[in-house]
Amino acid sequence: MAGAAAEQRRLAAVVQSWLGRPVLVVGDAMLDEWRFAESERLCREAPAPVLTLRRRISAAGGAANTAVNVAALGGRAALVAPVGADVAGDELHDCLDRAAVWDRTVNQPGRPTPVKRRMLAGNQILLREDSGDPEDALDDDGVARLLTALDCATEELRAVAGGEAPTLVVCDYALGALPAPVRAWLMANQERYATVALDAHDLADWQGLAPTVVTPSFAEASRLLARAATRPNTNDLHLDHPDGDPSDGPSELTVGVAPGDGSPARLGPTGEPGPGEDRVAMTGDGLSVTGSGVTVNAAAGEGVDRAVLAESRLAELRAHTGADVVAVTLDTDGAVVGGPDGERRRSHSTPVPASHAVGAGDAYLAAMTLALAADAPLPTAAQLAQLAATITVSDTGTCVCRREDLLAALDHPAEAAGRPTLVDADELEAIADEHRRAGRSVVFTNGCFDVLHPGHVRYLEQARALGDLLVVAVNSDDSVRRLKGADRPVNPVEDRVTLLAALACVDHVVVFEEDSPARLIETVRPDVYVKGGDYPPEMVPEAPLVRRLGGQVRTLGYVPDRSTSAIIDRIRAHGQDVTTDAAAGPA
Repeated sequence: MAGAAAEQRRLAAVVQSWLGRPVLVVGDAMLDEWRFAESERLCREAPAPVLTLRRRISAAGGAANTAVNVAALGGRAALVAPVGADVAGDELHDCLDRAAVWDRTVNQPGRPTPVKRRMLAGNQILLREDSGDPEDALDDDGVARLLTALDCATEELRAVAGGEAPTLVVCDYALGALPAPVRAWLMANQERYATVALDAHDLADWQGLAPTVVTPSFAEASRLLARAATRPNTNDLHLDHPDGDPSDGPSELTVGVAPGDGSPARLGPTGEPGPGEDRVAMTGDGLSVTGSGVTVNAAAGEGVDRAVLAESRLAELRAHTGADVVAVTLDTDGAVVGGPDGERRRSHSTPVPASHAVGAGDAYLAAMTLALAADAPLPTAAQLAQLAATITVSDTGTCVCRREDLLAALDHPAEAAGRPTLVDADELEAIADEHRRAGRSVVFTNGCFDVLHPGHVRYLEQARALGDLLVVAVNSDDSVRRLKGADRPVNPVEDRVTLLAALACVDHVVVFEEDSPARLIETVRPDVYVKGGDYPPEMVPEAPLVRRLGGQVRTLGYVPDRSTSAIIDRIRAHGQDVTTDAAAGPA
């Protein structure tokens, strides 16, 4: 028991160590839409159920979900991806904002945002409708803007990390977000990233990237080996790769035998093994995996499953990808992982309905990447990645693993702040010093926050994403009157700080009496000082002080038409209209 507890503490320490680690995610972003319906009868036109829609939810999918998982696990995630100028794109932006992901996506007019719409009844997926055509290639301008976004986001993450190289995660689902020029740029700039993770439907497109880790599914690994097979030998793995292989979803492979042995030519096209198709059956010429397109030598032994087949090919996969680590994911069968030491590591998962496992691979990839970026040993990274994927599959929907859930699964709940949200200057100084000694970054912002509105919330969520602790300094009532006029504030400071303290993104709130927060800035010495506005940081009055104390200044644009003054003006105008109507009497 003591050994198990010590192991859990060791794993939890790794989770704590990756807090705030900067990660750039690039690739195919999409929107996952879930429609929950009820069905009580069949329609007259056909033996099909009549569905009544009860609930609809949307979530980030693909590369966007990987970024969401990185942020939820405690990393600092930025996403670079093409997104359409459409309703789905707007919803995807909202998903990223809610998850505190740095949204560095590139608007692509005329190119729709990929969407996966699932219709469910009784938690059973009845159908899935996909939109977004991989044939809609990025034009030259789109590619140029994507490359600019990559360069800028890389430097932005480097700056917030104090000059340290960020981590890169490439999510290539063959939906057109990563054309040849973008792949070439990433390969040419690989040295700008401390850790590189790759999840690609077609690994052959990424030869030359030499990533730290690749996480192919069994079918994706098989596809790469099929293309690499050159010798007509029955002892070699052989797969036929048919023309028109679908770009989104399981690799479609054709079951065959090693060429030249006179056996029957081919069976029909199949996909990733499904339930009951994950075992190896003895054939006359060797062992074959039903539904995987794999034929191997009988010397592998009877009763071998996909995990054993994957383990036997880890060294080849490492050689073909140039990766230090290969993690072959096996859906309900867990994963097999191999590294430079040649050791093969196996992890297991709990079988769940398919509707519970959507996006679990994104959680696996995020946790594996963060652990390796934090210099965790490979066995530890593999354990944490499998645990992150496993604990996300408890319900229907797109899987997201939160740092708090991962620590709770390790019987090591996230530490409570131990201090009230509303603090005074002396308490704040002690809190800031404590976090700084622990290597955590402090973000500081200030304002009146007279009428809290969505613009404030979005601004504070973005500010919180810039560090590990967000401190909000609020002007006192007297200070607001001096700055805004005798009719302000509308709400007293007690109400204003209560609302701010209720926001999950705000760690501590402090009230100051002066017109300027300079004294508090000197007390806190923030790593990042944030102001709202569309002006450059150089125009912020507090900028020289912040920089002298070793911090950096950031400005974040407000949400249009979401200012306190505009809201107050609308309320007053409405009040005047009501008064006028009342004075006029009934029509």
